Amino acid sequence: MEKNKRSQSGILYAAFAYIIWGFLPLYWKPLHHVGSGEILAHRILWSFVFMLAVIALTGRWKIFRSGMKQLMANRRSFLSVMAASLLISANWLIYIWAVNTDHVVQASLGYYINPLVSVILGVIVLKETLDRWQKLSFILAGAAVLFMTQQIGSFPLVALSLAVSFGVYGLAKKMADFDSVLGLAYETMLVAPFALFYIFYLGASGHAEIGSSTVSFFLLIGAGVVTAVPLLCFAQAAKRISLTMIGFMQYIAPTLMLILGVLLYDEPFTQTHAVAFALIWTALLIFSASRIHQHARLKKLNKEKAAKVS
Repeated sequence: MEKNKRSQSGILYAAFAYIIWGFLPLYWKPLHHVGSGEILAHRILWSFVFMLAVIALTGRWKIFRSGMKQLMANRRSFLSVMAASLLISANWLIYIWAVNTDHVVQASLGYYINPLVSVILGVIVLKETLDRWQKLSFILAGAAVLFMTQQIGSFPLVALSLAVSFGVYGLAKKMADFDSVLGLAYETMLVAPFALFYIFYLGASGHAEIGSSTVSFFLLIGAGVVTAVPLLCFAQAAKRISLTMIGFMQYIAPTLMLILGVLLYDEPFTQTHAVAFALIWTALLIFSASRIHQHARLKKLNKEKAAKVS
């Protein structure tokens, strides 16, 4: 019964995280008059402030300080967290720019591609292996990108930049090995001074938009909350449900983004887009089915081993 409740709460946490991510274009669009760099600076700064508040409220201040000493003393950890900081900042910047320049559909494509990029990185960096069905899914995804490039006449740079930056970010986080709360706090801490400097620079030069209206003021400050909350919910979900379940649910966000881009923001969804997305969706179905099969087989082997031991 306890396990069932834990699983249900994990599904709710994951759903909440992905729904927030899916609807984030609604948050950034009213800030279309604000430069992407200024939005990013506020997103970093207020995310850091929010994470400090979470750490203080949960009584983890001592752990935060001891972890910071470890971070500064360990060169590998420091470089991993710094890399993660720069990669997530780049990902946020590209995403904000994409939303506010009417590239929501391409951003959605990027987050569909992201799981496949993560696995490619696993193969290249961590020497993981793929079965034939997983290889087929990558061929289909590659065909989708090539088809879009050939038909539209331009490389889907936004989509691939989002997918690669987030995929490499995940790899950097894995190497840093901090828990989700401390990890996000350290990541935003390392780039917060640059964000603060840029905000002061804009203010001194008379180009800051934060004071241009009450709406802009509260949306920019609230950027920290809408950034940190889904990440924290996702971390809670990852503790409670299987990676297979998370794998299925992660497509909620790009699907919502695609719907918003086409139906609400009237972005073009041509026959070329339809073919490319169909290839991506087919690749994801094949890939997901293969992962489920692997997971079930591994579970069965573990049960057989446990039975032999007992």
